Amino acid sequence: MTGSAVLPEEPDPVQEQPAPEQETARPTRWRPRWPPFRRATRVLRVTADVLAVLLIWFALLAPERAYRLSPEAFLRIPLEGLVLVALALVLPARWRRVLAAVVGVLLGLLTLLKLLDMGFYQAFDRPFSLATDRGYLGPAVSLLDVTVGRAVAILAVVLVVVLLVVLLVGLPLSIARLTGLLARHKETSLRVVAALTMLWVVCATFQLRLGEAGPVASTSAAGLAVEHVRATADDVRDEQEFADAAATDRFRGAEESDLLAGLRGKDVLLVFIESYGRVALEGRESARIRDLLDSGTVRLQRQGYSSRSAWVTSSTFGGLSWLAHAALQSGLWIDNQQRYDSLLASNRLTLTRAFSEGGWRTIALLPAAGEQWPEGKKFYGYDKVYNRWRLGYEGPRFGFSKMPDQFALEAFQRLELARADRGPVMAEIDLASSHQPWNKVPRFVPWAQLGDGSLYEQMWEDVSVPLGELLSDPERVKAAYRSSIVYTLRSLVSFVETYGDEDLVMVVLGDHQPETRVTGHGASRDVPISVIAHDEAVLDRISPWSWQDGLRPRPGTPVWRMDAFRDKFFAAFGRAEQAASPSPRSP
Repeated sequence: MTGSAVLPEEPDPVQEQPAPEQETARPTRWRPRWPPFRRATRVLRVTADVLAVLLIWFALLAPERAYRLSPEAFLRIPLEGLVLVALALVLPARWRRVLAAVVGVLLGLLTLLKLLDMGFYQAFDRPFSLATDRGYLGPAVSLLDVTVGRAVAILAVVLVVVLLVVLLVGLPLSIARLTGLLARHKETSLRVVAALTMLWVVCATFQLRLGEAGPVASTSAAGLAVEHVRATADDVRDEQEFADAAATDRFRGAEESDLLAGLRGKDVLLVFIESYGRVALEGRESARIRDLLDSGTVRLQRQGYSSRSAWVTSSTFGGLSWLAHAALQSGLWIDNQQRYDSLLASNRLTLTRAFSEGGWRTIALLPAAGEQWPEGKKFYGYDKVYNRWRLGYEGPRFGFSKMPDQFALEAFQRLELARADRGPVMAEIDLASSHQPWNKVPRFVPWAQLGDGSLYEQMWEDVSVPLGELLSDPERVKAAYRSSIVYTLRSLVSFVETYGDEDLVMVVLGDHQPETRVTGHGASRDVPISVIAHDEAVLDRISPWSWQDGLRPRPGTPVWRMDAFRDKFFAAFGRAEQAASPSPRSP
């Protein structure tokens, strides 16, 4: 109607209601439009998923011993993996990322421990110790440097760094990728996890195994972590207990003239032969070494020498020779670096220091060592330490040792035994031509031809075997090892024949067994030990030991622990009142 007022429109109650808050849409993953790119992206995604699963599977199921690596080891069901998947399926996205980061780093560290265990079982036939083995990286790199070259040592360090990055970065990323994949296929993942869990329970109930690989229902990753935690706690407790034992020494205040009365005026040589273990004398392959020891016994008898032999159980295996040397010298069981360091901080009486304080000139002959060794004088009490630079050798390097053992023995004769107006000498001589890798074993030559060692230039090419070629043949490795032992034993017997006199007393023993490529896993820690002397009175003093006549111990010959030698030695060659005192068992 014209002129009428227009009323305001009533508000629509439905339209006035606020619109519901829209859920923020998740950004879609960019996908290439061109079909070849889409296919390539899909292949890369699938490859990344597969690599992530394989890396996690390896970390969970890989054994800690390399010789147990087999397809069967990865056909087991890891309980830790089932728990990880279950958590990934129930946690929200933010907590899945936290789970991936924490579990990934822990699993990376555990995998690193497994790899270290593999290496230690291969070299030393024992697992890696977090508490006592952390300082061996430097010596390992040095060993590679002198045996296979500086370039290989540097490459090994680079590979170790790359491996650390792969484990500590790659595993968290792999777990994040796997948990994301599971979340996107939640229903299928739940069914698969439920089925695998039931199968795990059945296998655990019936204790099903896959041979050497272990139980099908695996808990190996968690078990390994628990073992290392317990071992570390035990090693920490052991440190203080050993320090207390090392500080308690009933011989520390004794007169050295009483401890060594039976050797007054004698030249006493303590000779360690690298890797001279029980395996060198046993088996059909060792017939040549046994024949050499028997013929050597006869040859020395013609020169007026007698010998007695037995076995001692070394405190180490496959390497770390200084632990065995310390155990024999100190009368304490030195089986790890932690104990060795504690020993050096103590005032324990060593064989060498007893001789030094008793009036002998004490010598350390270390033809393989190139570094300074302050502990030699400070702890052991050596008057003179000869390393490889002080023996006058001008020839080529033979493997680990700078020079052949025969030259080292001749240098000792030239520098010490041939000195005019000298007093009695006590020496530790560490022979190293039998040190791995055994691809450069020298030949024995007439003593008069040694000179400054230049003649070995002509021999070096003839006796060298490419390391890769040698290591690819296990039987050839064992044969090369035995050849190195033959060379050193022949040099020693000839040294006594050529330079020995009526006052010579020699203790010859191995420091440890060779590595597992020669012995196999689970071998004993026993090494041969012999005492050689021209004076029958010396051997009469050790007759209560019931050792075997000759240079070759038989299977039934007594076996001592290496740490028992010091106290028995003092008891045998000391005065009667010293011999009567019982020796407490070392820890």
